[in-house]
Amino acid sequence: MNAGDTGFMLICTAFVFFMTPGLAFFYGGLVRRKNVVNTMMACTMIMGLATVMWALFGYSLAFGGNHGGIIGDFRWIALNGVGMETGPYADTIPHLVFCAFQMMFAIITPALITGALVGRMRFKALFIFIALWSLIVYYPLAHMVWGEGGFLAAIGSVDFAGGDVVHISSGVSALVLAIILGRRKGYETMTYRIHNVPFVLLGASILWFGWFGFNAGSALAADGLAAHAFMTSAISSATALLTWMLLDCIHDGHPTLVGASTGLVLGLVAITPGAGFVPMWSSFIIGGLVSPICYYGVRLVKKKLMIDDALDAFGCHGIGGIWGGIATGIFAKSSINSVARWDGLIFGDFHLFQAQIIGIVVTIMIAVAGTLICAAIVRVFTPLRVDEKDEKRGMDISQHGESAYPSFNGLDQ
Repeated sequence: MNAGDTGFMLICTAFVFFMTPGLAFFYGGLVRRKNVVNTMMACTMIMGLATVMWALFGYSLAFGGNHGGIIGDFRWIALNGVGMETGPYADTIPHLVFCAFQMMFAIITPALITGALVGRMRFKALFIFIALWSLIVYYPLAHMVWGEGGFLAAIGSVDFAGGDVVHISSGVSALVLAIILGRRKGYETMTYRIHNVPFVLLGASILWFGWFGFNAGSALAADGLAAHAFMTSAISSATALLTWMLLDCIHDGHPTLVGASTGLVLGLVAITPGAGFVPMWSSFIIGGLVSPICYYGVRLVKKKLMIDDALDAFGCHGIGGIWGGIATGIFAKSSINSVARWDGLIFGDFHLFQAQIIGIVVTIMIAVAGTLICAAIVRVFTPLRVDEKDEKRGMDISQHGESAYPSFNGLDQ
């Protein structure tokens, strides 16, 4: 047991928790005024639901025991046996600290999905869907990548802080659910205004702040690997921010605050799977390329395919996470982190790159199948989508009986 590591990990855990309120501001600022309460409430609800589920059985299923490399068991149900002593995943911090740190990932991952569903999904349906998705998609994926005997870890696929588990899974599920729900009314002809740009920057800044705990904390110790992950995260995010500003200037003639905020988040998404595996210099490349990849990916999804991924959950987290996983297979070095069995493709070895591709494909398959199953089950209990009248009134009033700005009479509806 190490007091320094324990203190560091508790701070990182609090940092990652703060990311979900940050996401609420980021998403809330991007939506129309009549849907901001509903959008922020989705993240708030998940903070409660995911915590209770994780403590009752989620942690045990993700990290307790091993069945076929796919899922754990119920040995730690209600955190029975998870105490102040060290556990099987870290030998310098209490088992409870590792459990708490991983719980924060289980909170923010399903919250990312909600960005694709803005303005049209019943809150009751969303609640049930998130509970089922956590059980069917998140817990098995967390076990396969990070749990003892996990299938993807066994084949050599690596994911330092959640490229597969967090970003690809949530991004792909968001895309599938957006297709199932269908487009918002007037999507083809209406301009959807961003109602609060300062909220967007506030949320993105909180996410950047919390992400240092997200990535550096995944070292599970206050050591050199944590410092390495911290710095690769900072560089990738900053580079992606600048690259998105350049894209704005090329296409629109001026940089935008929303674009810069989006870019910095993308850089964090892309570096997440490789933050503790790739050389420092490669983080410039990873961050520099993720912005154009996602910029044009979003245009393909929304303009060409006409899929209403409202806040680009797939365009940012799905596509960005896929690029990050591939980039890890290209640039990783086992000398930085011995968890990687091989060096990346650029150093002449294809084994890690191959394992990364397999991990990405398996993650996509699980996310697609799991989302279809969850949506089908939810439909047994309630329609997925609000009716046209409630959609037109706005989700804040129809789903919660609240208004974010009750005295505001502006034209942004």
